[in-house]
Amino acid sequence: MGTRGRSGEDRDKLPQLKLDELLDEVQTRLEMARGTRDRVHRLLEAVLSVGRELDLEQALRRIAEAAAVLVDAKYGALGVIGPDGSKLSKFLTVGVTDDDIAAIGPFPSGHGILGELIDHPEPLRLSSIADHSSSYGFPDNHPPMRTFLGVPIRVRDHVFGNLYLTEKRGGVEFDAEDEAVLSTLAVAAGVAIDNARLYEEATRRERWVRASGKITSSLLSGRARDEVIGLIADQAKEITGAALAVVAVPVADTGTMAVELAIGDHAEAHRGLVLPIEGTLRGEALSTGKPVTSDDVLKDPRIQHAPERFPGLGPAVAVPIGTGDEMRGVVMLVRAADGAEFQEEEIEPLLGFAGQAAVAMELADRRTDAEQIAILEDRDRIARDLHDLAIQRLFSTGMTLQSAERIIRHPEASERVLRAVGDLDETIKIIRTTIFGLRSRETGSGQNLRARAVRAVGEVVPVLGFAPSLRMEGLLDTQVPREVADHVIAVLWEALTNTARHANARHVEVAIEAGASYLTLTVSDDGVGIPADAPRSGLRNLTERAQQLGGKLELADRPGGGTTLVWQVPTA
Repeated sequence: MGTRGRSGEDRDKLPQLKLDELLDEVQTRLEMARGTRDRVHRLLEAVLSVGRELDLEQALRRIAEAAAVLVDAKYGALGVIGPDGSKLSKFLTVGVTDDDIAAIGPFPSGHGILGELIDHPEPLRLSSIADHSSSYGFPDNHPPMRTFLGVPIRVRDHVFGNLYLTEKRGGVEFDAEDEAVLSTLAVAAGVAIDNARLYEEATRRERWVRASGKITSSLLSGRARDEVIGLIADQAKEITGAALAVVAVPVADTGTMAVELAIGDHAEAHRGLVLPIEGTLRGEALSTGKPVTSDDVLKDPRIQHAPERFPGLGPAVAVPIGTGDEMRGVVMLVRAADGAEFQEEEIEPLLGFAGQAAVAMELADRRTDAEQIAILEDRDRIARDLHDLAIQRLFSTGMTLQSAERIIRHPEASERVLRAVGDLDETIKIIRTTIFGLRSRETGSGQNLRARAVRAVGEVVPVLGFAPSLRMEGLLDTQVPREVADHVIAVLWEALTNTARHANARHVEVAIEAGASYLTLTVSDDGVGIPADAPRSGLRNLTERAQQLGGKLELADRPGGGTTLVWQVPTA
């Protein structure tokens, strides 16, 4: 009886045990459903969050942060694939501090596991990064990372970049659900990125339109050429985010280009600079009539003689001004070293802008021609009036006074009349000289110091084998007397030819600066210096020329090799 009673009790407990198990399973499934619901909510919130962002940089940052939260990863990153499709052009990180980044060093360019996703844009899930065949370790000071999950981000049919997540919290691996959630976010991210890019492009085009309106208004208002070109360069610099804008124009029959305008970082190092056309970035744009880009001006061999003039700068584009055979110059824009390379969609509006610069130059030239014609016509009229009216009346007055002198009896009065007649004759001579000057068509163009210096530098190119750089500052054409200018050109020519004969230099820099009361000519080369047995006749000539004008000549060794010649004379 007792045994049957205990068995009956056990049988009574069985339904209770099954019920507990069922309740536990229901509880587990409810928790799983609740977790799935919460994760779906977080995913929807992340999709809405990245979809609201219209600034591209902020959108990318928000996507990377949302991805790390969704899959509970300690570290996350978003890599943007560059235009060539083989490396990363941008790398945004989550979970790594600025100190960590500084200790690690430069961001990855897209090799190893990251390159695997670039080459094969499919989701990649790893339990151990080190075990993959493409892995070759981390740089020094890099935080330890074991688990990995990566998915591509597609914008329409183009792979824009990749999401990288590492170190799932809790020491567990990323699972298939993590991959599905991240892949879903990547789809939403592609749409958000596309919207941000379209908004960015629309905003940029709107700014170009507004800038074009400003320039058109300036052109129609008859503002000076320098003002309009300065406005064009300033607007292009601002819209493209460039740090430096330089406008250079070719110098006729010299094979060189002169910088007419420079604004932005280190602009003072470019103003007045004269550089060769052949073999340079700007020269290539001028010769081909097409935009030319550079990934880094500090490493580009087409930036001759002047990489030191671009400290802290990097990507650049040179856009020709004009079309066909009417190439009037080049506008070059340079971004900071950490700036993005210039893309096709940015360069296209620049071509239209450069076209407006060509119109500004053409209008300015035509306006100058018209003004010159008006001046010459006015001079002709003044000269004709002086000849036909003033001189004839003065001559008639002189004849009258001479006739009157014969009937004047008082000696002193007669002497005064004769003196007045002499003064009238001198006045007539002065007026005739003035008429001759007014009617002269020789305006002296091409005879100023700037033009003569450029011509002298151009003429010495065959002797040197390369074009020296030339920088000119100050009121060279108005402040420097003709006698001093003649000496400057003679000294410049002799200094350059001496360099060609003795220095064995690869680069030569020339600077002509007119200060308040002194003119300074500096010729610097990177050659072998002046040999001890070199003839001193040329230097003696330069010294005598300086002393003749009350100036001086100084020679010094250049740091790193070469010679610097400084020839300075007073101008007042």
